[in-house]
Amino acid sequence: MDVLTTLTADKPVVIFSKSTCCMSHTVKALICSFGANPSVIEIDNMPSGQQVERALVQLGCRPSVPAVFIGQQFIGGADEVMKLNVQNKLAQLLLRAKAIFIWSR
Repeated sequence: MDVLTTLTADKPVVIFSKSTCCMSHTVKALICSFGANPSVIEIDNMPSGQQVERALVQLGCRPSVPAVFIGQQFIGGADEVMKLNVQNKLAQLLLRAKAIFIWSR
């Protein structure tokens, strides 16, 4: 899991993705719609992508992407992020992580 800690350190939002995954694209678009600028790591385009994918699966990601970290904490995949959005909790997480600085509904 050290590889995940290294990749998510000092970044408010990190999304592990695959360039061909439609759910990854949807999650990226949702988080960007709040005004956040997430760090997106396309694991299918990196040399150590298989190692990262194994670490995500060990963390409990099934499927392995999208995998979202906010404030260095693992949030989950698309279902968890969508659920947080429906519950109006996603914006608060982004605010606490300093990924966005103002939000009003």
